[in-house]
Amino acid sequence: MGSTTHIGRFWLLAAACITLAVLAPVLTLAAHALQGSTGHWQHLLDYVLPNAMRNTLLLLLGVGTVTALLGVGSAWLMTAYSFPTRGVLNWALLLPLAVPTYIVAFAYQDILHPLGPVQGVIRDVLGYTSPRQFRLPDVRSLGGAIMLLGLVLYPYVYLSTRAMFATQSASLLEAGRILGATRRTVFFRVALPMARPAIAVGLSLALLETLNDIGASEFLGVQTLTVSIYTTWVTRSDLAGAAQIALSMLVLVVALIMLERYGRRRQGYSQNQRSRSMQPQQLTGAAALVAMVLGWLPVLLGFVAPALYLLAESYKYLHLTGAVSQQLLASAWSTLYIALVTTAATLVLALVVAWASRSARSSERQRWQKLFKLASLGYAIPGTVLALGLLLPFVWFDTLLEQVVALFVERAPQLLLMGSTTALVTAYCIRFLAIGVGSLEAGLARIPLSVEQAARLLGETPGGTLRRVHLPLLRPALGAAALLIFVDTMKELPATLLLRPMNFETLATWLYAEAARGTYEEGAIAALAIVVAGLLPVILLARAQFARQS
Repeated sequence: MGSTTHIGRFWLLAAACITLAVLAPVLTLAAHALQGSTGHWQHLLDYVLPNAMRNTLLLLLGVGTVTALLGVGSAWLMTAYSFPTRGVLNWALLLPLAVPTYIVAFAYQDILHPLGPVQGVIRDVLGYTSPRQFRLPDVRSLGGAIMLLGLVLYPYVYLSTRAMFATQSASLLEAGRILGATRRTVFFRVALPMARPAIAVGLSLALLETLNDIGASEFLGVQTLTVSIYTTWVTRSDLAGAAQIALSMLVLVVALIMLERYGRRRQGYSQNQRSRSMQPQQLTGAAALVAMVLGWLPVLLGFVAPALYLLAESYKYLHLTGAVSQQLLASAWSTLYIALVTTAATLVLALVVAWASRSARSSERQRWQKLFKLASLGYAIPGTVLALGLLLPFVWFDTLLEQVVALFVERAPQLLLMGSTTALVTAYCIRFLAIGVGSLEAGLARIPLSVEQAARLLGETPGGTLRRVHLPLLRPALGAAALLIFVDTMKELPATLLLRPMNFETLATWLYAEAARGTYEEGAIAALAIVVAGLLPVILLARAQFARQS
């Protein structure tokens, strides 16, 4: 028993170390920012933070409004009404999740350019011959950023709200109708208030993704806090100033998380498993046509239009050149390599945290679980903030390692961790650990405790029980987590830009560089590869959604 307890403590200690590693970047970043000179703070308060904070808050407010309208509206449309193509649209509404925000901005800059296809067709129809005679509002603006980000991120709200609407009891909605309320009144007075917790969760995820964005904001000329951190560190080489902006951004992240929890305070909804779900109303004629147009419009604008653009540009480039450049192939290989390594490392760390939480004594489990929840905070930290917070620990580690090596070997100082793929993988693991922990904890929750207790009574250790009993049962959860981590690593841009080694390009950074140079043709191939990879988790989400509703 003593040996078993010792092994169990090992799992708890390992999980605690992982949790501390997740918190380390935030703590070091805060310490460095607070040690910065007052002159730095004064300069930021006078020239940087007011404009960046205003743009960020307006962007969050606008994206929140657009995602709420599109997400909640689409969820209610799919739940309350039946019309042609509804079955396909039910999962197609998730497709914009496959397109990273910076790729949508990359595509629409060309699609809506004054010399692009959309404005060209409009001028031909109206009889104009020059962009000076007619042009649409510039997409490179705060309003353009709000619309494009909203078109990509609304599925977060749609997914959570659709699941909530689908489980609401029909008897509650029918009671409102019997009392004389219209369907509109029932929606606003009954269905919407009950769905508020789900809406808060979806909105918080969409807004955190908005904060993490750097590519779309920079492409569209919006100076947000994230863009300010990047330019302050990379362009001006001002680490203290960047750290102080990042600290301000962390305050905003904490405020968002608190707002999400406030939105769900004292909110709960329980349903009798035997209760009947609401049956959708059949629409015909003009009403069905209007429902189809409203339902498909977000899909067409958020996925179909940018995907067709990328296909056309990729075909045009391949038709002219006949081959993909060696640099792009090298970037694709680097992306595949780093994503595979990150996926394997993150799954191992997530398994340690999830299993430690599971194997803790029942009397201590709740306390340990509260601690291990901190290991999932990395996903809430924007990539630029996380990368900046890791710079100092990496430098300290390299300095310490060089001092140790110097005791035995005489050589010039070298940076071993900074500027290496190890630093990049570390940042990815911290950021995406929440995906692995959440998936594995959900998988472990489906395995009865009696299975584990039987193995322990037969003399098996916690590690042996995990290896011989739980791992085979966790294969579906491991597969789902691996897929999500792999694709999110492929799409990650902010942390990659700050921590990648010299001459190391991923598909995301290749696309960023091509867009910055204005050479869209070969960048379209990189973007298309990322979108195709992003379709895999969307299909997985769609299958899970159908399974819950069936």
